Order: sequence, then C-alpha cells, then structure tokens
Amino acid sequence: MHRELLRGREGTLAASENKPRHQRLSFTAEGRICYLYVLAALFETNLPGLPPHSRGKVRDIYDAGEFLVIVATDRLSAFDCVLPTPIPDKGRVLTQMTLFWLELLRDIVPNHLVTADVSEYPTAFRPFADQLEGRSMLVRRAKMLPVECVARGYLSGSGWKDYQRTGALCGISLPAGLVESDRLPEPLFTPASKAQSGHDENITFAQAQAAIGPAAAAVRSLTLEIYQRASEYAATKGILIADTKFEFGHCKGELILADEVLTPDSSRFWPKSSYRPGGPQPSFDKQYVRDYLESIRWNKQPPAPVLPDEVAAKTAGKYREAYRVLTGKTL
Repeated sequence: MHRELLRGREGTLAASENKPRHQRLSFTAEGRICYLYVLAALFETNLPGLPPHSRGKVRDIYDAGEFLVIVATDRLSAFDCVLPTPIPDKGRVLTQMTLFWLELLRDIVPNHLVTADVSEYPTAFRPFADQLEGRSMLVRRAKMLPVECVARGYLSGSGWKDYQRTGALCGISLPAGLVESDRLPEPLFTPASKAQSGHDENITFAQAQAAIGPAAAAVRSLTLEIYQRASEYAATKGILIADTKFEFGHCKGELILADEVLTPDSSRFWPKSSYRPGGPQPSFDKQYVRDYLESIRWNKQPPAPVLPDEVAAKTAGKYREAYRVLTGKTL
C-alpha cells in the first residue's frame, strides 16, 4: 500500500530520475515556475502470491526458502502505536544505514546478510523490485536471542529514568550527581527483555545470563566492541552515539549480528556541536514526532492520529540527514 506525500519546490527538481515513484508536474505561481513532486511512501508491502511470514511495527518479513526477506517499510511507531502516516524514505534509510554499518563491522562479528541486490533474490521476489529495491535484505535465518543488547555511552531515555529512581542503571551503580545526557564514565552493556508488545524492560546482566546462558558474556563483549568502533567513527562525522541496541542470534552454531544495526530507530544520534548535558538533546530520529504528539495531548491509545504533512516531511529530513552525515552519501 503506497501513501503519497506532496511537496512543492521552486526551481529545479532535485529528485532522482532513477526512482520511478517520483513524479513531476510544473505550474506557474506568481510568474515563477514551481515544481510539485509526489513521493510515494511504502506503508505496507503487497507481494501477491508471497504472504508475509510476519509484520512488525516497521518491517515486513517473508519466507524465502532457507532465507528470509526483510523489508523495512516507511511505517513509524511512537508510544507503542504504529502511526497511520508513513515517513517517506524512512525504510530506505534504515536499510542502507544497516548495510553501511554491517560492512564497517564485519571484521568484528559475522552477520545475517546474504545480499541486498533484488536481482539475486529468489525468482518469485524479483517482479516486486519496485517495493523491495533499496529497502530490503535477503538474510540467513537465525535463532534469535530473547534479549536486546543495549550499549550506553550517555545517560538518557530509560537509563536516565533508572538512574533518577535508583542511582544505578540495570543494576550497575553510577556516581552521584550525574545529570541528564551526561557522558558515562565508561560505556555500559545494559540488556533489556524483548517485549512482544509494549516497551522492552531493562534487566540486569544476571537476568540476561539466566535467559541466554553463556551467550550473555559473548554478546556483552561484542556489543561494547561494536559500540566503541561505531562511536569512534561517528565522532569523526560530528555525531555522538548516545546509545544503541543490537540483536544477536545463532545460525548453524555461529553467533551472528542480525536485524537493523545503528539506525535512527535503534540508536540516539546527537549532533556533537550542540551537545549540552543537563537535559534532552537534539537528535536525528523520531523525537520530533514524539514532541508533536505530546503537544496535541494525544492520549497514547489507538488509534494514533494522522501526522500533518510538515511533521512527516521534517521527520523524513532528519532520517535522510542522519544517513548523509554518517555515510557521506544520499539516497
């Protein structure tokens, strides 16, 4: 199901000529030529003859024999509700950023990626390249660990709430007197339980060990090593990675990194130039949407409200900017 966002611009249209779902028309307004283009956003995949294996808040997953095809749609969730308004290019950003990081991190940990080239997917998927290109991956199946592996370098989000309440973070004692968004003395591994619905819940390392056994020590080490590598790289681009979460699983006896990696949906990216401890930070993610929803006093119960075009467009811009800054590329 495609949803459309209309946007007007003066001057020459910058949209790629290689994206068939970008359409143009021109008109005269006050003696000037303006352009209006339609950017189709993918709210939900529709691949006739290929029923989805499952649909998550953002991703549609399809069986592909011994593999899976994971499609990142443009759906956006906030306060545990999927909003009816898709965010143009969001799914492409999530997928392309994941591919970027998987390449950068492949010497640290193997991953589930087989290919992101739709022409190399099983034959049945190739007719649907218009829905899959740029936003999907063919991946190995894995038995996923039932624990979210979170790395935190700064005190924010649920970590800040934990600290305010207990003076600790997932059972790890922290110095007194820290303020919101403070840099932590050292990066921490703070696991969380995977919730089927609602928020994941922070747990202690001992609880993670009880859930996944000896793998807990391995994923703790990998999580912190990946975070260190990514943080050092992001810093060279003027970005602080406040926190991020990873998912690991076993494939043929091997521990691998899976799902999305270091995206605006799974991470907090803060501009280094505006970093000021003592409160929330500007970020390249959906916080703008959350702030809008708070401003209209939505009760955070379904159905979620439709987003105004300008809110959707600004949010899309934040996702694209995160990708551009971190990778040096544009979609």
